[in-house]
Amino acid sequence: MIQLIVFLPLLAAIVAGLGNRVIGNVPAKLVTTGALFASCALSWPIFISFVTGGAEAHVVPVLDFIRSGNLVVDWSLRVDTLTAVMLVVVTSVSALVHLYSWGYMSEDDSQPRFFAYLSLFTFAMLMLVTSNNLVQMFFGWEGVGLASYLLIGFWYKKPSASAAAIKAFVVNRVGDFGFSLGIFGTFLVFGTVSIPAILAAAPDMAGTTIGFLGARFDVMTLLCLLLFVGAMGKSAQLGLHTWLPDAMEGPTPVSALIHAATMVTAGVFMVCRLSPMFETSETAQHVVTYVGAATAFFAATVGTTQFDIKRVIAYSTCSQLGYMFFAAGVGAYNAAMFHLFTHAFFKALLFLGAGSVIHAMHHEQDMRYYGGLRKRIPLTFWAMMAGTFAITGVGVIGIFGFAGFYSKDAIIEATFASGSHAGAVAFGVAVIAALLTSFYSWRLVFLTFYGKPRWEQSEHIQHAVHDAHGHDDAHGHDAHGHDDHHAHDAHGDGTAGYHPHESPWPMLVPLVVLSLGAIFAGYVFHGPFLDAEQGGEFWKGSLAFDAHLMHAMHEVPLWVKLSATAVMLTGFVTAWYAYVRNPGFPAVFVSHFSILHNFLYRKWYFDELYDVVFVKPAFALGRFFWKRGDEGTIDRFGPNGVAALVVGGSRIAGRLQTGYVYSYALVMLLGLAAAATWAMVG
Repeated sequence: MIQLIVFLPLLAAIVAGLGNRVIGNVPAKLVTTGALFASCALSWPIFISFVTGGAEAHVVPVLDFIRSGNLVVDWSLRVDTLTAVMLVVVTSVSALVHLYSWGYMSEDDSQPRFFAYLSLFTFAMLMLVTSNNLVQMFFGWEGVGLASYLLIGFWYKKPSASAAAIKAFVVNRVGDFGFSLGIFGTFLVFGTVSIPAILAAAPDMAGTTIGFLGARFDVMTLLCLLLFVGAMGKSAQLGLHTWLPDAMEGPTPVSALIHAATMVTAGVFMVCRLSPMFETSETAQHVVTYVGAATAFFAATVGTTQFDIKRVIAYSTCSQLGYMFFAAGVGAYNAAMFHLFTHAFFKALLFLGAGSVIHAMHHEQDMRYYGGLRKRIPLTFWAMMAGTFAITGVGVIGIFGFAGFYSKDAIIEATFASGSHAGAVAFGVAVIAALLTSFYSWRLVFLTFYGKPRWEQSEHIQHAVHDAHGHDDAHGHDAHGHDDHHAHDAHGDGTAGYHPHESPWPMLVPLVVLSLGAIFAGYVFHGPFLDAEQGGEFWKGSLAFDAHLMHAMHEVPLWVKLSATAVMLTGFVTAWYAYVRNPGFPAVFVSHFSILHNFLYRKWYFDELYDVVFVKPAFALGRFFWKRGDEGTIDRFGPNGVAALVVGGSRIAGRLQTGYVYSYALVMLLGLAAAATWAMVG
């Protein structure tokens, strides 16, 4: 069964990719979507069997891969609780994204290629989460990197899309270099790349040292930090986060898949899978906690100022990943995985809902040109509301709550209950980030669905109206080169003649299903994930489960439990006042705090800093080697120099070829005289 789950997406990707336009759009979509729904249908029984306690961890061998001295790598598929959780997350979201793409990508002329990339992405992630050794994990790790490059740059004719794909690829190479060093170091220390063997031997290595860069370091701290650098790249933590917002250049279904179920969750999964290693190094745990806290705060502050609807949700992803990491840092790995599980449903819902809004607004992504859409696209509105309730943590203690109410609040309580200084810092940051999350989430809702329509200010909408009336329009194609098919003439509705419309059913069905996940996933599954006794049995052998921390988490003071709800309501009221009650307030605030606003709007100037420190010096060095090295030295004295020497010699030799017999006779005589002279002298 596990073989089918993993390899069906690969088979579908091969069929759609190689068949491409030969088999046509519909067969390619049927094969890939059908394969993903089959994988999804097979994944849920495995997950439920672990929830009910009727399954045991096991490994399914596939083939022998590497035998070289002590290095033994067997290609095999590990199935345990951690794998089961990731299987349902990856296959469920990916299957729904495939279905959603039937509607969203219906006018694209490269649909087989797109669906092949989606399935390849899913296969790489499934290979990563089922890996039983670090080499196989690295294969999946690099596979999702490759697939993300292909999907982010899918519309490769757009310079911004190509640049974003390259940026994602390059930034992740930095993280992957650290990850590869961690794998090399782990093999050097433990003599194996088998994950179970490494985790079993890790406690015995605590306190030992190793030489690195001319100094002595704690073995487990060094290995964990190197591995964590890889997680920082894949999961877009502060410092290696800059690729994630630019990934919005890919189609919206790609954004949903990357942010909810695949690439960005790989780092969190890896830390939880190797949690017994991280448990041996308090320093490494503190680093994970502080980096996660810094990322959560940074991304939440930036999200409050963005106007692109997808970028707001992208920075939300970055912030929520920070929550997952500092949960892992304080030892609440199960809480981190629970938030990963619930986050997949409501983040996919928010992205696909945003895609439905963009579809209705003729690919306009700036929320300043939205407004009043709740009555025009009601199903999308209610789906986005469900996602917003989930991410902001709406609920009543002891009664019912949306998904984030259980998972995010559990992380906040766990950081407080940990009792460490790092945990106290993470708790404070978590509460502040929850406030900002509520503010920017409701800001998105109010700017998009409430207030007066502001569509007539959008150039995209104006072009759509022109096309709908049959006017000649040089901009009759959208940014992706698709024919303009979203325009409808509302004839006198007061909004420049444009009438937003609800999305087709292939886009709406995934919204409904994901809404159910955003509403009920936390309520239904919080017991197995978080309960001290039930959770201990559920996570047995999959990750380091701290039953004492879970007991302490449930016994924190009431004000700690209410803190998340209090800041959630504060953020809601603030957003309501600024964007519904008094819409002129944001402009006044920005005018008084322009420096702060610019700092946040420009994303703390990370891109500008990296441009000065890394990009421009790299280009300058490249130009130096190109002009002075390649052209000035190698070409000058190499191919160009040799060619010039041949040309010069040919010209000299050509002058000797006069065509007169007496000239040749003279040369012969001179030659004979020289030869005779040499013979007599010698």
